[in-house]
Amino acid sequence: MPAERPAVFFDRDGTLIHEAHYCAKPSQVRAFDGVPEALVKLSDAGFALVIVTNQSGIGRGYFTLEDYHRVHEEVLGQLQPAEITASYHDDSTPDAPSPRRKPSAAMLEEAAREHGLDLTRSWMVGDKTSDIECGQNAGMRTVLVETGHGKDHLACGADAIATGLVSAVDFILRQSSCRK
Repeated sequence: MPAERPAVFFDRDGTLIHEAHYCAKPSQVRAFDGVPEALVKLSDAGFALVIVTNQSGIGRGYFTLEDYHRVHEEVLGQLQPAEITASYHDDSTPDAPSPRRKPSAAMLEEAAREHGLDLTRSWMVGDKTSDIECGQNAGMRTVLVETGHGKDHLACGADAIATGLVSAVDFILRQSSCRK
């Protein structure tokens, strides 16, 4: 089996793409400026790229699983030329959470098993306390981005706070080069 590689795990809404209240249509997807190029830098540095997202809109009946998949395809298209290694979602609601719902680390652990990822050398990037706690629960370093809901979660205990995804990636790459 090949050596486990590090990954950067990303929340989706408010982190990779602009927040759209219960994003249910591909037309609502707008990647933040510079995100595809930043993701390519991470990939070139040897990181797997994984999306982990809570999608309670499905569980609440606001949109269907098929709607989610259509939106996801648009997200992947807008993130090109970056190649996302894997994506995971949980459609439970906060009042009836599944064991996979962030802040649980279950989706990260599932990705690690399925793709040979080393969580101890990996990062979690998101815009909410639940994203940061998810990464911490997996033993990873974390970066809160101030986009999306980030400015409301500054006291979440992240290892770093970045203005957006591009600056988060720059921080991760600087930290990773220091650890070689």
